Amino acid sequence: MTSEGTSGLAKSAAEKLSEMGERTKQLGTAMQDPQRQRRLILFIVCIALLLDNMLYMVIVPIIPDYLAYLEGDTAPDQAPAGINSSSFSNRTSHDKTTTENLDLQIGVLFASKAILQLLVNPLSGTFIDRVGYDIPLFIGLIVMFFSTCIFAFAENYATLFVARSLQGLGSAFADTAGIAMIADTYTEESERSKALGIALAFISFGSLVAPPFGGILYEFVGKRVPFLVLAFISLIDGILLLVFIKPFANRSRENMPVGTPIYKLMIDPYIAVVAGALTVCNIPLAFLEPTIANWMETTMGATKWEMGLTWLPAFFPHVLGVYITVKLAAEYPNYQWFYGALGMVIIGASSCTVPACRNFGELIAPLCGICFGIALVDTALLPTLAFLVDVRHVSVYGSVYAIADISYSVAYALGPIVAGQIVHTHGFVQLNLGMGLVNVLYAPALLFLRNVCQMKPSHSERNVLLEERHTGLYDAIKLEERNAKKRGFASSAGNTMSGGQNEMDTFKRQSISEEESSGAEYS
Repeated sequence: MTSEGTSGLAKSAAEKLSEMGERTKQLGTAMQDPQRQRRLILFIVCIALLLDNMLYMVIVPIIPDYLAYLEGDTAPDQAPAGINSSSFSNRTSHDKTTTENLDLQIGVLFASKAILQLLVNPLSGTFIDRVGYDIPLFIGLIVMFFSTCIFAFAENYATLFVARSLQGLGSAFADTAGIAMIADTYTEESERSKALGIALAFISFGSLVAPPFGGILYEFVGKRVPFLVLAFISLIDGILLLVFIKPFANRSRENMPVGTPIYKLMIDPYIAVVAGALTVCNIPLAFLEPTIANWMETTMGATKWEMGLTWLPAFFPHVLGVYITVKLAAEYPNYQWFYGALGMVIIGASSCTVPACRNFGELIAPLCGICFGIALVDTALLPTLAFLVDVRHVSVYGSVYAIADISYSVAYALGPIVAGQIVHTHGFVQLNLGMGLVNVLYAPALLFLRNVCQMKPSHSERNVLLEERHTGLYDAIKLEERNAKKRGFASSAGNTMSGGQNEMDTFKRQSISEEESSGAEYS
């Protein structure tokens, strides 16, 4: 009986293992479906972008209080009873100096991520063009995981600064590679706009939900928990990328398309106009985030929960703006420049009305207008960058989206440091009027892009040799390898193929001639 029971258990275990193996095989087969693989890539990238923007904003409610705790400050109204007026006056002066130093430390800590991101992006863009999109995305996720863990356990300002800067290093790889991977995976303009719109919705959600998320967890379970949660999400996303996309799989890279150098893309006038628009439209958000809470407290007596939820209602008009722009771009793709210009005018008008608000309810409307306008600009112009690379350069997107990330980083690096100084020197009203005026004045510059959709892709030697236009970086690699095998077979035939070799030489010379004439057309 014992032997029969043992054999039955063994048989049952073998059946279960066989069933699990079959399910795993079915899952692997399903994941080979191109449509499902594209959706999985989009999901992994969106989680990475959500994580990065939560990391940027989650410290907003945490760091000021935590740094004050590290400094061991005591407010003047909490001073012990019985001190004389002279000592109280000295203490007040000391507290004022300490507060100014604390504000500077907070501003530098906030900006350090964007500053390092700004410095690394030119290098990360070139690296992405050379090795592809998946390995840099994996590197970025791993760096963000370790830097976030360090931030969670940091107990002094120096460690916090190093961890925050490392988050910027990870973001320079993850953000750029992720957006470039979406642009490379979705090659049809309508699909690309929709996919990038979904990614922007995740970016918006991460930025706007992070402050209440961080504040609630910090209040009830301490500083470490929100960062450990985000580190865990980063780890899971990296594992998904490693298992399903297989960034380190044996893939030949010697035949990869050579992307246009980033310095050449920077001097392209069309790309320069788009990059400038991305910077200008994000200045109001970047400059208001570190200054609006103090202004709300002094002018309208806002409560802590109102200051914490300031930007949360703006998430819904941002998603609405993304949705509207995607729909309009699908129906009227020739007016992408107009959607961006309209968004900048809305941002400018909304920014100018912020100082006129006198209560929390009134303030929601202009902030929603700012986020709605940003959605129009980003959703219209990010796909335009990929299209410009397709028609004017080589369809490799690492460097061009590194330029986009630089544009964002400029605004968010300056915001925490410069905005406070402008408010102290000129006032909150002048800050908003200046930001609004800059957006309205820049909007007409997008007229320069009105004929972009009429451009036609250049026919390079690579595209002619492939006999069909490649639909992405890795498709191009496969087609290059296929033709390399054909050329290898042709050369092994020796003298019998000499006539064909002469024809191939003629064909190459014609292709090079076509490429030179096409290049002259756009120079």
